[in-house]
Amino acid sequence: MRRGYAGLAAGAAVLAVLGAGAAGYAVAGDQPSASVRVPGAESADAGFARDMAVHHQQAVEMSYLVRDRTGDEEVRRLAYDIAQTQANQRGMLLGWLDLWGLPKVSAEPPMTWMGMGDMPPGQDGALMPGMATNSDLRKLGSLKGRAAEVFYLQLMTEHHKGGVHMAEGCVARCAAGPEQRLARGMVDAQRSEIRLMADMLKKRGAHARS
Repeated sequence: MRRGYAGLAAGAAVLAVLGAGAAGYAVAGDQPSASVRVPGAESADAGFARDMAVHHQQAVEMSYLVRDRTGDEEVRRLAYDIAQTQANQRGMLLGWLDLWGLPKVSAEPPMTWMGMGDMPPGQDGALMPGMATNSDLRKLGSLKGRAAEVFYLQLMTEHHKGGVHMAEGCVARCAAGPEQRLARGMVDAQRSEIRLMADMLKKRGAHARS
């Protein structure tokens, strides 16, 4: 898993899901086939797609931030893998919402589809479990070198833990097969990256924040 890191495995999962999605959704124009059951706007499928798209966007942002602030090839390679994989997955999630004719935003609080809509509102921009705060992002943007590497790895470890929790929720609740398979791939890849980041933090004399 070291070569190309877990992003390679996740990339393979993306390709597999793309193929499965093409086979699973017959498209007439821009609409799904009448034989395909389209999820509702408040379904777990739609909720996961919307929430994980937001969650992934922050991971992409953090990854590009750290790539500009360190020359360490190991961290830069990991950040690139995460940014590319999660940007691709985000595009798939938003594409499914388009295919289903569903809105990309909801009046319901984040995580409602997981039965967590009554959790306290996110503070300082951290809308969902694992997300960094706006203050965290400003701090990451102010650091350089090893300090930036350690803080990024700590933030991304927390981010991945929140992402795994959400993806497991989709595996249990989503009805669309391609989306379930994508969620399973996220769980496997992000757990692998969590282990990798623990090793990378240890090499830098640090550890995860939680």
